[in-house]
Parts: sequence; C-alpha cells; structure tokens
Amino acid sequence: MSGRSGALFAGSLFVVVAAVCFGTLGPVSRLASEAGVATLGFVTWRSLVGAVVLGSWLLVLRVRGARLVDLRRIPRREAAVLVSAGVASALLNVAIFVAFQRIPIALALLGFYTYPAMVGVLIAVTGRERLDLARVLALLMAMGGMALVVLGQLGSSGAEARLDLLGIALALFAAGCNVVYIIGARGGYPSVPGRQATFVVLLVNVACFALIGLATGGLASITAPLGEPAAWPWLLFAGTVGAALPSVLFMAGVRRIGAVRTSIVMLLEPVVGAILAALLLREPLVAIQVAGGALVLSGAGLAEGRSSRVADSGMGPAIAEAAAD
Repeated sequence: MSGRSGALFAGSLFVVVAAVCFGTLGPVSRLASEAGVATLGFVTWRSLVGAVVLGSWLLVLRVRGARLVDLRRIPRREAAVLVSAGVASALLNVAIFVAFQRIPIALALLGFYTYPAMVGVLIAVTGRERLDLARVLALLMAMGGMALVVLGQLGSSGAEARLDLLGIALALFAAGCNVVYIIGARGGYPSVPGRQATFVVLLVNVACFALIGLATGGLASITAPLGEPAAWPWLLFAGTVGAALPSVLFMAGVRRIGAVRTSIVMLLEPVVGAILAALLLREPLVAIQVAGGALVLSGAGLAEGRSSRVADSGMGPAIAEAAAD
C-alpha cells in the first residue's frame, strides 16, 4: 500500500469510527434525559467533559515533548475560522435539539442530513475538490439510504408528521452550521494540529452554551446534573466517546480524505443510531431501515473504492502533519 493510499485508508477509518461514536449520542442523550438531564445541560457537560479529557491528553503530550502550536501566534484569519467553527458547532447543537421539540425527530434528521448535499454543491462551486460522477452517485445512494433509515424510524414510532416551518428551518440551519464546521475543519486553520483545534472548538461550545443559559434563564438546567449521580455515567460517556474521541478523529479524517467523502461516510451515523436504538431502547428496526442501511454502506463503499487526489492547493504537507497529530 502506497503512502497516499495508506493516508486515504487511515482517513476513511478515522471517519467511520467517528460516525459510529457520534451515532451513540441519540440513545445516550435519551438515557441521560431519563436520569434528569435537560438538553442544554447534556450538550454543555458533553462539551465540557470532552474538553477536560482532551486538555488532559494535550498536557501529557506536551510533558512528553510533543509539538504544540502557540495559539496566540496563529494567523488571525485561521483564528477567526477556528472560532467560527466552534460557534457553528454550538449553534448546530442548539438548533437541532430545538427542532426535535417542534417536529418529529425523523423529520428533523431528514432536514439535518441534507448537509452532505450542501457540502457537495459548495465544493463543486468553489472547485476545491473534484466532484465526479462516481462521487455524485455515491452521495445520492448514501443520502437515499439515510432517508429510508430515518423514514423507517418515523413509521415504526407511529409519530404523526406535523408541519412546523420554524422546526424545519432550524433543522436546515443546523445542516448549514455543519457545513461551516466541515469546511473549516477541511482547511481553514491548517497550522493548528487537529487535536488542539478540537480542544478549542469544545471550549467555544461550552462558552456558547453558558451564554445561551444566561440569556434564556437556563443556567439551572446546566447545573442540575451536579445533583444527579445517575446521569454521570452517560455524561462521561458522551464527553469521551461522543465528543473528544470522535471529534479528533473526524478532524483528522476530513483533512486526509476531503469534505465530500467525509460527508458521505458520516451518513453511517444515523444507521448506527437506529441499530443502537433497537438494541438499547427496544425501538423496532423495520425492513426499510435495513435496506436503507445497506444503501448507505454501498454509497460509502463506492466513495471509498475510488481513490482520488486532493485538488485543494491549500492541503499540503502542513495539513498532512496536522492530521497525523
């Protein structure tokens, strides 16, 4: 296996693991809610625990002599993009969870998972990556399979679809925020190693959620988990397996394989969520969801089976080094 092929394989593997880890958040957030944790408290402590875990790792690496970047010395443009990615990540979480409250979760997910198409269109317009026929076909297959998985959830749950324009708009807004985050991670701050960038993003998340709590009077929901011992296993799991680990892997992956392929592979996330919901929450897994999962896997396989070169001139040795970190 050549060095280039090895980098693509490693990047794809990183994104697959990240998708599996992120896919655990749906069932885990439900279990945390049953233990008395509100949405704002869950997303805040998930980000805070993730930041503590990742910050501790960075401290150990520094003691061992690993190269870390002085964030005060990075170019202003990169700093602005990095902070913007953190804000976009925080707004994504708030928007999608509010959408969950206004429309059926399945419909909200259908809106949110339009982001791979948005990424594909943006990449095609800007010319930063190649968007050939094979990638378009892989994207359509994966998104079609995702739609089957989510619609199967809607049908099996018996939820009644209700039209709420604000809820739909929030789901699409969350998708747009994810596009901003992905494009930023792709090449917006190449001088910052992925693990450091992820640490900053998680800290920005915590700050945003605290400001939202202050503005909305929701600080009580953030502090409430301190008195809920039963919730802490889920919060610790969400912060490590659902935040720190997959966020680092996601950033390393997107820097290696590009935004389009990453978006396609990330459509494994709702498939994993549906499987875990069936196993942990006893939610039935219907035939249409199985077919949809197979279609997502086929689309991801097609995307990964066709090696492609990175056309973005900004993705040079600095990005490869940052991804390796």
